[in-house]
Amino acid sequence: MNMSSFEPSMSTSRPPLGSQSLADTLPKVNFGFDELRERMARFTAKFDAFIEQGRKRVLEERNEFRMNIAELQEDQRMKKKDIEIIQLKTNTYQQTIAKEAAETREMQQAIEQLTQQRDRQLAQRDALKEQIAAAQREIDARLAAQRAHAARLEEQARYNVPELDFWVTNLCLRIEGAGAPDRLKFVYTHIDERDWDREAWFELCMGGRDYNVKHCRPKLEREKVEKVLERVNETRELVVLLKGMRELFVEVMRA
Repeated sequence: MNMSSFEPSMSTSRPPLGSQSLADTLPKVNFGFDELRERMARFTAKFDAFIEQGRKRVLEERNEFRMNIAELQEDQRMKKKDIEIIQLKTNTYQQTIAKEAAETREMQQAIEQLTQQRDRQLAQRDALKEQIAAAQREIDARLAAQRAHAARLEEQARYNVPELDFWVTNLCLRIEGAGAPDRLKFVYTHIDERDWDREAWFELCMGGRDYNVKHCRPKLEREKVEKVLERVNETRELVVLLKGMRELFVEVMRA
């Protein structure tokens, strides 16, 4: 572009400096600054309100979060305490169960021991009952035998009293008690030719079924005494015993 050619045209259209300013020559443009400022003011107010609401909401949420955290911590503390209490109760309950189990075992052992002791006592009682019954049967049998023997002796005594008096006189014999209900002592004299007053005696036991000689003086051989007793127990005649024992005494004194 040629400056020399442009300048004349501008110089021809430019008004005189004294009559018009440059601003007046610019076209009038309505930029709407007032509306823009109003809109920006409204936006700023809304933005500030939004920020304020956001800040309040953040504060509220933070406070609510803190409260929730505090509640959760309190709940956790309470639950921990509850767990400790439950654990303590559980331990106590387990100890109680263990103690009861031990007591139960002790009671079972005691019951077993008592049962065994009872069984032993029952067995002993049954054995004692059997022994008592056997002893009672034996006693009854002996009593029956004694009664029968006493009856025989009593029956025989009715016939032997005169005969016994005869042999007492002829055998130089006297009859004494021997300190027991079922024993008699038979004392002989006129046996020793050198001393007619010398005595010889024996004790007769009549408590059993058969006669039995317990003691004698002077001492006799037991076998000979048993032979005499065998004859007496076979015949059941007392005179056989009296004559046989006198013969044994005479034999001993002559020797």
